[in-house]
Amino acid sequence: MILDKDTAKKTAELLLQINAIKLKPENPFTWASGWRSPIYCDNRIVLSYPTIRNFIRQEMAKQVEDLYGKPDVIAGVATGAIGIGMLVADYLGLPFIYIRPQAKAHGRQNQIEGQFESGQKVVIIEDLISTGKSSLLAVDALNAAGANIKGMLAIFTYGFDVSVKNFQEKKIDLHTLSDYSNLIEQAADTNYIKEEQLNTLSEWRKNPSEWKQE
Repeated sequence: MILDKDTAKKTAELLLQINAIKLKPENPFTWASGWRSPIYCDNRIVLSYPTIRNFIRQEMAKQVEDLYGKPDVIAGVATGAIGIGMLVADYLGLPFIYIRPQAKAHGRQNQIEGQFESGQKVVIIEDLISTGKSSLLAVDALNAAGANIKGMLAIFTYGFDVSVKNFQEKKIDLHTLSDYSNLIEQAADTNYIKEEQLNTLSEWRKNPSEWKQE
């Protein structure tokens, strides 16, 4: 869910500006899942731009407080959200932990890294939501450790039906700074893409797993 339309548009503008989100309808990307896609998102690039990362940090921190008050801990999902999660925790003056996709096979064999106590209120920070499966692995790990999960906040979501279903099944409250509809709206408004490219991007969004470039 988007809390603020202006923030959603501004976030989309900034992500496009630094090529954190790339749109290539004529030469689609291939995701790790095998899906062919006219869009690729790598929000870790935000960390290389101080002004933009500060905007993202401040907006996420504000929304954490507006939505959930002051949690006990901020948790980042490894690896993409470790950096931005730590920035949000620092801005709020809160402890930070991060969650691996699975426990380490050596050493202390941790899946949750950092100091955390069962029962503490946790807000999870994520950089990107696609299907939501990797993000929800972090939820499972925190639940197993006894966390009181208040919700998850991400920079961007594609808004796929499968991700909406996955979050609903886990009963996790998800909010994002921006999403796919605001992204393509911003790209069209600023002439970042042409009308025929907009049509391609809109068609892909309807059925991304079966989409084929024409």
